[in-house]
Amino acid sequence: MESLFSGIIFLLLVSFSCFTSLGALTSNNGNITIKWDLMDWTPDGYIAMVTAYNNQKQHSIPSPGWKMSWRWAKKEVIWSMAGAQTTEQGDCSMYKGNIPKSCVLKPTVIDLLPGTPYNQQISNCCKGGVLKPGLASSFQITVGAAGTSNSTVRMAVNRPRTLCGRMTWNIACVFHKAT
Repeated sequence: MESLFSGIIFLLLVSFSCFTSLGALTSNNGNITIKWDLMDWTPDGYIAMVTAYNNQKQHSIPSPGWKMSWRWAKKEVIWSMAGAQTTEQGDCSMYKGNIPKSCVLKPTVIDLLPGTPYNQQISNCCKGGVLKPGLASSFQITVGAAGTSNSTVRMAVNRPRTLCGRMTWNIACVFHKAT
């Protein structure tokens, strides 16, 4: 069972490709660490908690804030999110009834604003993407059409500027400035 969780977490981290902000791109005094934590399986995918840590010593990520983007390995969809939102829905016309939040192959996720209703929040969210040194920002994501085992999950290619740890139940990727 552990290898099943390891495979899906590896997919999440390897498919993660981009964390952008002016501060993240210009600092040589630390890094941004993005951690994907698989929490549970769903009938067609999984639920994960994603947390970005600003380990830079002197640089905040200022307004308009952080933005994360990655490329799905297959045709995964985002069923729901708490603590963040996608910037576009894409073509979800194949779904009837329960419509995903996003059907985009390369979704972009942004933080919610302060004052967001409590039923859309989680811990460490809703700062408008502003992330001061030493602090974290989190969101929860429910992914569908992803598969629920090592044999049905397809891994994406690792992306530049992102280094990931070994496959475990809880993996961290570090975004670093290209040299």
